[in-house]
This record gives sequence, structure tokens and C-alpha cells, in this order.
Amino acid sequence: MTTLSRPDLSDIHHGDWVDRRLPAAWRPYTRLARLDRPVGIWLTLFPCWAALIQTSHGLPDLGQLAVFSLGALLMRSAGSTVNDIADRKFDGHVERTRFRPLASGELRAQQAFVFLAVELMAAASLLYFLTPYTRVVAVSVLPLVFVYPLCKRFTHWPQAVLGAAFNWGMLMAWAEVQGHIPTGAVLMWAGAIAWQIGYDTVYAYVDLSDDARLGLKSTAILFGRRGKMWIGLFYALAVGAWSLGGWLLQMSPPYAVGMLVIALHLAWQTRRIDLARPDLNYRLFLANILTGVLLAGAALSGTW
Repeated sequence: MTTLSRPDLSDIHHGDWVDRRLPAAWRPYTRLARLDRPVGIWLTLFPCWAALIQTSHGLPDLGQLAVFSLGALLMRSAGSTVNDIADRKFDGHVERTRFRPLASGELRAQQAFVFLAVELMAAASLLYFLTPYTRVVAVSVLPLVFVYPLCKRFTHWPQAVLGAAFNWGMLMAWAEVQGHIPTGAVLMWAGAIAWQIGYDTVYAYVDLSDDARLGLKSTAILFGRRGKMWIGLFYALAVGAWSLGGWLLQMSPPYAVGMLVIALHLAWQTRRIDLARPDLNYRLFLANILTGVLLAGAALSGTW
């Protein structure tokens, strides 16, 4: 009689390129910045690129593209560091996070704080290349970055706060290129938040039993068995907000075709969700990299 082995849900995979190619002293900081797990970087970059394309009405300026891409990488890494500092006493009790540098003892909290300061200073240096108005918009995201890790202690909606912070670069893109943030751009940002609530809830189901045992909150715990319905609803809200936002931003008809493709992809994801299979849910979470690619592609097609 054969038995099914329990899938390994840890997000740290020893023996990967970090262990093989980097000096030992660099490895825990690389993992703290999530450079070994770049999915979050892609999920931050593609909506930002989509906004740059829309506000530039075509391919963006290469200098702006470089600054915004580097800023997204640095702020996502800084946000991950803040999250691990705040959750270091919980992560060791969660299957997915038990091997993270702070939870496993590879790094001390003081070392993580110094690394965070370096990340924030590097991100702050990019402000030099932005307009004064964009600098104000950029700095305004910091409260969200620092409050997000604490949200799971007192609200079931940490995913909404994360979505607002994760996609802040969309608002910055409009501030930088156009000097103002139109209603259509705000709707695109709101759609990205709804999308993130959806895919991050899929991700949260991976940790459902551990979070419930530790007394933490998430949309997965709030939605419970009705999660599939709610995830589908937020995906629909995302497509609706992106469609209306694109119309207000005067995207051309091919943009609507892009929205249809995104809707079909998200519908496929929703149909595939199985709340009892964390391994499948994690793969569906990763599938949202393609959603980001499709969003940037739709934005580009909408400028034709």
C-alpha cells in the first residue's frame, strides 16, 4: 500500500543557486530580500510597467523604466525585510516560513534592521531622478509598508493593505510622466488591489491551518470554505476596474481584447482552485505572473 507524501511547502529551498553560487555571508540577506523568490518582484513590476506604458501612450522612456524597475525591486525587498522582522516570532511555527533567516536564527534582528536601513537608503537615492511631486507620492507609501506586517494581528484584510503598497508604483508613474493622477489611473490601481486580494488569498490558503493555530488573520480565514467564490469576485472586480480605467484613459479597442484574455485566464485560475490542496494553490498563485504580463501587453496594445 502506497501513501502520498506531504508536499514541501517551505519557501526556502536549500541547495538552490543561493547556496551554490553566493558566499555564505551573503545568503541570508539574499533570502531576506526575497531575491531567491522573484515572483513578488514580477508581480510588482508588471503593473508598474503597464502604468508607464499607459501614461507614456507607448513605450516608456528607458531612463524612467530603469528608475521605476529598480525602485520596485528595492521597495519590494525592503517590504519583505520589514515583514520578516515583524513576523520573526511567528515564522518559525509556520511550515512555509520556518527556514527564513530570522526565524531559523541565521540572522539576528539587529542585522536585519541594518540591512533594512541600507535598502531604504538605496531606494531613497532614486528620488533624485524624480520630480518633486512624484517624491511626495513615493514617500506617502511608507506608512503602508510598515503597517502591513502588523495587519494580520488585528484585521482579516492584510492583503488589501499589501495590494495598495505593492502597486503604488502605478500612481507614481502617472505622477512622474503626466504630473497628475487621473481617475482612470486610480481605477487601474484599484483593480490591481482587487487582483492582489484575489491571488494573495490563494497564497494565504497555503498557510491557513498555521495562521489559524497562531491566532493570525487573513482573507483566507475570513472567507473559509467560500474562498473560491470570493477570489472569483475579486478577480472580476479587477477586470472591471481595469476595463473602466482603460476606457477613461482612452485606450484603443485592442485593449478590450487584452482584458478579455485576462478575464479568461483568471476564470481558469478560479476554476482550478482547490482549497484543500496548498501545493496546487501555490502554483496558481505563481500563474499570476502571466496575468501581469497580459496586463502590460494589454496596456501596450491599447496605445496602438
